[in-house]
Amino acid sequence: MAKKNKKKGKLKQKLTDKYRLVVLNENTFEERFSLKLSRLNVFVLGGFFSILLIAATTVLIAFTPIKEYIPGYSSSKLKADAVSATFKADSLKIELEYFKNYLNSLRPILTGEVNTESFDSIQIEARHRVIDESKLNATKEDSLFREKIESEDRFPILNTSKSNLKIVFFAPVSGTISQNFDIKTKHFAVDIVAKVGTPIKAIADGTVLFSGWSTETGYVIILKHSNDYISVYKHNGTLLKQQGDFVKSGEVIASVGSTGELTTGPHLHFELWSGGYAINPTNFIDFK
Repeated sequence: MAKKNKKKGKLKQKLTDKYRLVVLNENTFEERFSLKLSRLNVFVLGGFFSILLIAATTVLIAFTPIKEYIPGYSSSKLKADAVSATFKADSLKIELEYFKNYLNSLRPILTGEVNTESFDSIQIEARHRVIDESKLNATKEDSLFREKIESEDRFPILNTSKSNLKIVFFAPVSGTISQNFDIKTKHFAVDIVAKVGTPIKAIADGTVLFSGWSTETGYVIILKHSNDYISVYKHNGTLLKQQGDFVKSGEVIASVGSTGELTTGPHLHFELWSGGYAINPTNFIDFK
């Protein structure tokens, strides 16, 4: 026991023994700097600086761009490119699904397995761009309603500076309005709920300005009418007209769908613009 205590005393003495570190001028042996140290002081200071160095290195790697040069870490540019590629892949996936359905519907016709007359007229016209005027003309009820409106002069839209002709807007689709025109929320349209595949008709004679796809609003078609009126139809299921086509009032131009990221279900998002300003379509069209 005494021997063990003696060893401990020696170890403690070695750790606490003071040593003097002296820096001398080699030529004159003049003392320039001196420092009293012990082994314990050296160990404590060495450990402290080692921990400090490790902490500084960790912070430098974790919170600075230097980590991008360390194998295993991904760069911020690579992450941004990956996100962009994900969005593009999602859009391409939707396009691929559309063309896949198109080819699956077209294959039986080309192989002679299905009689083309058994297809829905809207689907045939959407794929082949062949319009059967007898099927796309306004129904008897629509014609009577239009004549009634014209006789009552309910919606006279005149622009004497450009034309003396009166424009009567035709209802693009009949149904319940799920969201009204609201300038405060910047909803410059009316949303009309209808079943998928319901024909969408041109509100008046005009020319197709745009007919195509957008990620947010799906299949969109835009018509330009006389007196600087523009009508916009969004979230369509299929488009039956191409850019530059001339359409007549009441002619079927698309079908109701639920396409695009902003869709809330099968409906028609309908906008009406005049002279560059959005106007409330319910002031001119009866959707019931």
